[in-house]
Amino acid sequence: MIRVLVAEDHKIVREGIKQLIGMAPDLLVVGEAVNGEQLLDSLRNTPCDVVLLDISMPGMNGLESIARIRARAGAPSILMLSMHDEPQMAARALKAGASGYATKDSEPALLLTAIRKVAAGGRYIDPELADRMVFDVGLASDKPRHTQLSEREFSVFERLVKGEGVNEIAQHLSVSSKTISTHKARLMQKLGVHSVADLVKYALEHKLG
Repeated sequence: MIRVLVAEDHKIVREGIKQLIGMAPDLLVVGEAVNGEQLLDSLRNTPCDVVLLDISMPGMNGLESIARIRARAGAPSILMLSMHDEPQMAARALKAGASGYATKDSEPALLLTAIRKVAAGGRYIDPELADRMVFDVGLASDKPRHTQLSEREFSVFERLVKGEGVNEIAQHLSVSSKTISTHKARLMQKLGVHSVADLVKYALEHKLG
């Protein structure tokens, strides 16, 4: 039996995933979480084989959670589930240590296949996304500017777009406000923007919001 912990902040989506997994005789939902902090608490008390992890959650988001999960002894495999079907986002998740990346537009059967594959130690990428990732290789000049951002800069970028202020982001990421201000200045320079409004516009144009 493959034990799955579902980390997803939208209740309707979470319940749908639980129902889908419940229909598979070899899969079992053993826990759920609505944010990164709750996920880590659940992992302390609930052994599992796969964490089905939403990439966009309040507080500590999915990408930020990956390193914390992988640092645990006997860490479960991580399958990212995202509304973002952008190759760069998938590449970030896999680079951070996820075993797979599925989109919320996937066929239900493909999600079950993905869970089984990463549970067995394999890797999974949404088929349509995989094709696009292959054709993106070597096209550095065509890649959008946000691919130049470091993991921390991208995390700050996401939070700024959601409306969080420098002090709030600093508190969430347990660093100083000065550090966040530095990240903010660097990422805005890399993206070629001059205000948070420009950041929001950039995020919408590149489907990162």
